[in-house]
Amino acid sequence: MIRKFVKKALEEDIGRGDLFSLVGKDSFASATIVCKDMGVFAGRSYVKELCKMHKLDIKFYVKDGDTLQKGDEVATIEGKSTTILKCERVMLNMMQHASGIATNVASYKQVLQEYPIKLLDTRKTRPHLRIFEKYAIRCGGGTNHRMGLDDCLMIKDTHLQTIDNLALFMQEARVKLPFTCKVEIECEDVAFAQFAMQCGADIVMCDNMTPQMICDVVAYKKRHFPHVLLEASGNITKDNIVQYAQTGVDAISSGSLIHQAVWLDFSMKVTHKIAM
Repeated sequence: MIRKFVKKALEEDIGRGDLFSLVGKDSFASATIVCKDMGVFAGRSYVKELCKMHKLDIKFYVKDGDTLQKGDEVATIEGKSTTILKCERVMLNMMQHASGIATNVASYKQVLQEYPIKLLDTRKTRPHLRIFEKYAIRCGGGTNHRMGLDDCLMIKDTHLQTIDNLALFMQEARVKLPFTCKVEIECEDVAFAQFAMQCGADIVMCDNMTPQMICDVVAYKKRHFPHVLLEASGNITKDNIVQYAQTGVDAISSGSLIHQAVWLDFSMKVTHKIAM
């Protein structure tokens, strides 16, 4: 999967061919990648695969999840100069994008460090980048929610508008769904959260509820359905996330972990070359 992604990323940049390779002289070169920001590193697995595909030798000085300071050397690369230059932008883009997400996630985890709670991503990912972006979430210390529509049945408010009888729907779902498949139901108030548990939900999402409302849901769950998992979501920021963690939910999800992340800046410098 990583190889396929990297191959397509490079093909997008090269197009019909790197014009520099037509006129530039080839040499054996060494290049250094430097971080120009503070943050958490991610992208090593993808850059390593790109180098392997194009016979470049790379030595990393950091691992995914390591903290970076401005000026830190991330890696050195050796190989044909034209190949290094051809791969440069794709390498940097992958590291910058992934590290930006990992850094954002780590900042949320820092706020939550006193609470035994999972920080989840969502399906709010860029088209064709879901696996890559969710990989970056893990590098930052977060946990992936479902990868897509095929690994958990999540009944959102839009789905509920098409369901006349939730209890009957759940009975039919248990017959048709795989044995290992969990069902999560999105709820916007305490009463419906209680009803969702009564109907057999494995996970209840407390969506756009106040912390006090969620406390009421947690109390009901502990008394009647201790096996059910509770997730808080909706309008949760770093400024208020602790209030939601204090309610006793099992997890908090936020699309902002990805779509509000800011890229870290990296640069590559060719430091040595020998004519071939």
